[in-house]
Amino acid sequence: MAYSNFTLAAVLSTFQLETVESVGLFSESEPVTPRPHFTAELAKKVPLAATIGTEKARSELIVADVLFELREHFEERISLFSGIDFSVDVESGLTGVCDFLVSLSPLQTVLDAPVIMLVEAKKEDLISGLGQCVAEMLAAQRFNAEKENNVSCIYGTVTSGTDWLFLKLEAKCLHIDLTIYPIALCNKILGILANMVTQKA
Repeated sequence: MAYSNFTLAAVLSTFQLETVESVGLFSESEPVTPRPHFTAELAKKVPLAATIGTEKARSELIVADVLFELREHFEERISLFSGIDFSVDVESGLTGVCDFLVSLSPLQTVLDAPVIMLVEAKKEDLISGLGQCVAEMLAAQRFNAEKENNVSCIYGTVTSGTDWLFLKLEAKCLHIDLTIYPIALCNKILGILANMVTQKA
């Protein structure tokens, strides 16, 4: 089994997670104003990605840019990885490639702990990506523990580029924020992501 094979029901049952659904879990996050250049570029790329309509286009034109802006906000004190193998526990099925992951380590040449955030890009149906994202979050928990570099929470995002849904994993408790944030609220999305990096979300 691999990350992409997990449904939400399967991952909750397999790893015996307690689940809390809420609305507005991350709503108190202060917005982060992106750089004007980023805003102008995003305004061009969003309609292009939507017109192309593929997961790859949305990932490359929107999601990668938002995460790069996040890295710039933290002045490259965090590292960003895309499309890398993150096989942590083959026997448990925690294996495969992650669309994007963010580490609190500034090392960019090698993935180092602690991994703080997993971002799963989907074409449109966000709910279908929850199981895969949660499995990747569990792998991050184990990866950090093996490196003896634990953080209290692991965060996850399932996004189509134009819509963003956020999760938090605290020990065995999974929090799912049912609020969906549109890319038009990019400053709010960046604020939530920034709070995840600083463990304030």
